[in-house]
Amino acid sequence: MIVDIQRYFERHPKFNKLMGDNYLFVEYKCPIDVENFQLFTDSHIINYVISGKKDWFGPNKSYAIQGGDALFVRKGVYTTRQHFEVDYCVILFFITDDFVVNFFKDHPDLEFNSSQTDFDQIFEVDVNDSFEALILSIFNYFKQDGEIPQSLVEIKFRELLFNILLNPRNGSLAQYLYSLLDTQKSDMEHMMLRNFQYDLGLDEFARLCGRSLSAFKRDFKSHFKETPGRWIKNKRLEYAKTLLNQSSLTINEICYESGFKNTSHFNSIFKEKYGLPPLQFRSRIQSH
Repeated sequence: MIVDIQRYFERHPKFNKLMGDNYLFVEYKCPIDVENFQLFTDSHIINYVISGKKDWFGPNKSYAIQGGDALFVRKGVYTTRQHFEVDYCVILFFITDDFVVNFFKDHPDLEFNSSQTDFDQIFEVDVNDSFEALILSIFNYFKQDGEIPQSLVEIKFRELLFNILLNPRNGSLAQYLYSLLDTQKSDMEHMMLRNFQYDLGLDEFARLCGRSLSAFKRDFKSHFKETPGRWIKNKRLEYAKTLLNQSSLTINEICYESGFKNTSHFNSIFKEKYGLPPLQFRSRIQSH
């Protein structure tokens, strides 16, 4: 099961949070139910750990964070692992592409090298004294009574971006954020290739690609020359075929690892495409 983490926080009143149109601050303490699942987000997340430890797993690398550490996690699907020896408390800053793009348009004097195109999914954020002071000021708002003006929330969010961008140690992250000016609507192929194997619906893929569902279907067919449903199914089957050939995972594990919901359906459509059900297909490969 994949949890839409931002919607989870938005819908549950028990969490301390400050919300705007294109951003969300949340303070939460673990353990909570979402720790048992993969996490989906169509916004980027800045994580600042107040106490405790957690591991974030990106496509090619894992990141261990503890009290005083911060990560920038790009929109996508992730797995996390909680260390329960110490209570875990974190502030999460959800931020959309639109907010970042509008920020740079409001501050045209901020420019960064935009020649790089292949960025990490997760960035370590340098935590200096000014960053910590800013986080503490935001954290204190959660303890105040009464509603916090949205304009103040937006100021704090913009201040957070300034802090990250003006710190030379966050150079790679600054370049990625600046690249959103050009790639906000054109990264469909990257998003799909990164996430096709996850059990997401078309509406969630559309959100990852920054489009409405109707625009996503139209743009997808224009780019890939087939419907998203057919493309996703074929990509998942190709991925399953690779796992059958190169891994020791069971058929059930390969089914779910490839994004299919049940084994009988997986067996049926795999046989339809490759002529044999998965188990026989693997046996034939191993016999050669």
